[in-house]
Amino acid sequence: MQLTGSEIIAECLLEQGVDTVFGYPGGAVLNIYDALYQYSDKITHILSAHEQGAAHAADGYARTTGKCGVVIATSGPGATNLVTGIATAYMDSIPMVAITGNVTNDLLARDSFQEVDICGITMPITKHNFIVKDVNDLANVIRKAFRIAMSGRKGPVLIDIPKDVTGAKCEYTPEPPSLPENPLIATDADFATAAQAVNHAKRPIIYMGGGVISANAEKELLAFAEKIDCPVATSVMGLSGFPSSHRLFIGTIGMHGGYETGKATDNADLIITAGARFSDRVAGDREKFGKDATIIQLDIDKAEINKNVKINCPLIGDLKDTLARLTAAVSETRHDEWNAQVSEWAKKSTVSETPASENYAHPYHIIDTVRSLTKDSDIIVTDVGQHQMWVSQRYRFEDPRTWCTSGGLGTMGYGLGAAIGASVANPGKRVVLFTGDGSFHMNLNELATVCSYDLPIVVVVMNNTVLGMVRQWQKLFYGRRFSQTDPHRKTDFTELAKAFGVRGLRIHNDSEAENVLKEAFASKEPVVIDCLISPDENVLPMIPPGKTVDEMITKME
Repeated sequence: MQLTGSEIIAECLLEQGVDTVFGYPGGAVLNIYDALYQYSDKITHILSAHEQGAAHAADGYARTTGKCGVVIATSGPGATNLVTGIATAYMDSIPMVAITGNVTNDLLARDSFQEVDICGITMPITKHNFIVKDVNDLANVIRKAFRIAMSGRKGPVLIDIPKDVTGAKCEYTPEPPSLPENPLIATDADFATAAQAVNHAKRPIIYMGGGVISANAEKELLAFAEKIDCPVATSVMGLSGFPSSHRLFIGTIGMHGGYETGKATDNADLIITAGARFSDRVAGDREKFGKDATIIQLDIDKAEINKNVKINCPLIGDLKDTLARLTAAVSETRHDEWNAQVSEWAKKSTVSETPASENYAHPYHIIDTVRSLTKDSDIIVTDVGQHQMWVSQRYRFEDPRTWCTSGGLGTMGYGLGAAIGASVANPGKRVVLFTGDGSFHMNLNELATVCSYDLPIVVVVMNNTVLGMVRQWQKLFYGRRFSQTDPHRKTDFTELAKAFGVRGLRIHNDSEAENVLKEAFASKEPVVIDCLISPDENVLPMIPPGKTVDEMITKME
C-alpha cells in the first residue's frame, strides 16, 4: 500500500510494539505530527515542556519497562536539545530511538533556517545514527534502528529525516517486529575455567551493575549467588537488581559505598563481575582494585574487557545466558566464615549522622519515612548530587526496574523528565522523585507536564540552598573556598508548585516528616515537598578519587 513517510513512521512504530512517544512539535516534523494525529487512537504522545525533558522521559520509560523509549523533536534547536538526554542514555546503556526532523533535501548543507548536522553532533553518543534521504529506505532504517538499540549492549539510536521525505509516498509492506541479536561468544572452555575459579574460591564477592537489569537477569544472579553462598555488592546502577533484604546483599560499592563492600573487595580472592564496568567511581585506584583476586567478568560488550582493570576470565554474552550456564557449571558450596567476616566489617559504622535539629530535617529520616510509605513495586527516581547518594545508601530496593538515576553521565536535571516517563509507563505504581534544589532548578519547567497529564508523582526536594556535592568537594579538597556553590536563591518551591497547578508542601524538621509525607501519598495527585536540609550535611563515607577503602573519609568537621 502507498503511504507517506510520516505514515510509514507511525506504522513502523506500531510494528515495534511502541504505544507511547515523547516529544515536542516544530516545523520540520509537522508531517510526522499530522500522522500522529491520525494515529492518536494507537500511539499516545506525551508533550513535554522542553525537548531535554522529553528525552529523559523516554529514558525513564525505557529503564522501568525494558522497552525501547522513543522521542521526537524538530530540526535545529529541537534536535540539539535532545543531546544531553541521548548522552545520558548512552552512558547507562538505555535503549532509545530519537527521531528528528530536518530541512528538506534541497536545503541541506546550505545553513538553512533551523538546520544542524545532528548526525555529526550525536555520532559519539549514539550506537548508530542515520539520515534518511529517500522515503523508500525509511521503513528498513526504522526497523534497523530498533534492532540496534535493543541488541547487545543497549543504547540510543538517532534517525534524522528531512521534511520532504516525511511527505513523500512509497509502497509500504508490513513486517514482524525486529528481534534483538545477542550472540553468545564465551566458549565451553571459558565456562570451565570460570567454574574452576569459583569452586576453588574461599573469599568470593559478586560485583553487579546495571547490565544485570538490562538483561532481565535478576533471577539468574540470585540463583547463582545462592548456589555459591557469595556476598553481593552493587554499583549505583545495579540497585534494584538484587533484593536489599537478602542475607547476601552487602550494599553499594565504590566512592560512597559501605566499609564492608570496600574491605570485601580488597580481601577477596575472587571477584565475579556481572554487567558492570569498573568505572572510576568504583575502582578509584585501578592498580590496587582486587589486587589479590582472580577476576571473572561477565559482560555483553567485549570492549569492556581489560578496559579499566585486568581480567583473568572473561565470559562474553547476554547475562541471562552466561549466568545460567555458569550456575549450572559450578558446585554448590558454603562460605560461612567469609560471610561472617563481611558481616563484622558491616558493623563498623562509617556514617556520621547529624543529630536531629529543630531547623532542619535529616535526609536519612526523609528517605526512611518515604520507604515506609511505598510498596516494593513503586519507582524511585533521583537527580544527581548528594540526595542521589543518600538514596542509594539508604533506600531498600526489592523489585527490579524500580530505580532510575543518571549513573554514568551524572546529569543534573534528569530526574523530573525521567519521573514523567516512569509514571506514564507504570500507571499502577507511585513514582517518587528525590531531587536537590540545584538539580530541580534545571528542569522544573516539566512540572507543567506533570500537571497537564495529572501524573501522581511525589517530588521530594532535598533543599539545602547550596550545590551540596560540589560544595562538599570544596570543603575537602579546596580549603573551604565555596566558589559559586552558595547561590542564595530565594525560590519558594511550595508557591512555585502552586503556580504550575501542583500541590506544594513543606517539611521543616524531622518531627513534621511523617505527617507531611503521609498527606502527600494519600492525595493520589502530584505533590512537591520542600524538605529543609542543613547545608552542612555531607555524604559519607567517601573514598577520595584515586584512593582505596583504607583512606575512606568517615567524618568531616
